Amino acid sequence: MKTKRRKEQLFHEYFKEWVELYKVGAIRSITLQKYYVTEQKLMELAPKLKLKELDRYSYQQLLNGYALTHEKQTTMDFHHHLKGAILDAVDEGVLTQNPTRKIVIKGKTPHPKKAKFLNQFEVQALLKELHLTDDINWDWFILLVIKTGLRFSEALALTQLDFDFSQQKISINKTWNYKNSTGEFQPTKNESSIRKIQIDWQLAMQFSQLIKNNDKDTPVFIKGRVFNSTVNNRLKVLCIRAKIPIITVHSLRHTHASLLLFAGVSIASVASRLGHSSMTTTQETYLHIIQELENQDNDKIIRHLSMLM
Repeated sequence: MKTKRRKEQLFHEYFKEWVELYKVGAIRSITLQKYYVTEQKLMELAPKLKLKELDRYSYQQLLNGYALTHEKQTTMDFHHHLKGAILDAVDEGVLTQNPTRKIVIKGKTPHPKKAKFLNQFEVQALLKELHLTDDINWDWFILLVIKTGLRFSEALALTQLDFDFSQQKISINKTWNYKNSTGEFQPTKNESSIRKIQIDWQLAMQFSQLIKNNDKDTPVFIKGRVFNSTVNNRLKVLCIRAKIPIITVHSLRHTHASLLLFAGVSIASVASRLGHSSMTTTQETYLHIIQELENQDNDKIIRHLSMLM
């Protein structure tokens, strides 16, 4: 009887209940907000679609409608949110078949992408433009992210207690909710994000002097309301001065990872340093770099084998 009632339920109502049951309290608020956006969009696109009417044809129509105003990757994210609820409906017996099978993901032509990372020479040019004062400023923040690959919110949450200068390590165990007007500590993105990062002796020495008089449990970089745009605008100025591609703070994280990969650091070590939940995430994010490195390795292999005569 319950299954029969479920089949008559509107799809967006089922998805809303599913989010409340499985996602609220289990994921970070910023991620939960994305599910709420999906819920709102689902209600707009298919206000009268019932679960019993959900098949491959109606689901493809739904995705096509979403894809008209969104890029392919965003459509894929929308699909993944809905797919989680749909597969549970299949498990419950509400749906007899999985309507997401062999779905085609479409989307608008993406906007021209900004540079994702800097090469080693561009990084050196950027570093020369940094104004590293005797007090903490955003240039110190930029240097730290270049050398650690921290996420923006992870770097903002750092306190004096997170630095172990004798071991040259930084502990990542929280983030800073800068989107909240008052600001507050919050959990890391996932369990894998809780980690310790090795830093070079020079950075350790610099920060030991910079923050030696700080309150031990107060964020090092927080002096009021923080906006992502503030740091990005400063970085833009530095990039222009250095005559290099204009990138964002998040791109500094990509830059850190790419420098390590080109230096021959293993994917496993890079994944661990970045706090990725699996090496698959690292491989997918930096596929173009990995492929380039494989091509270089192939050249080395051929050259080596050709000498075996």
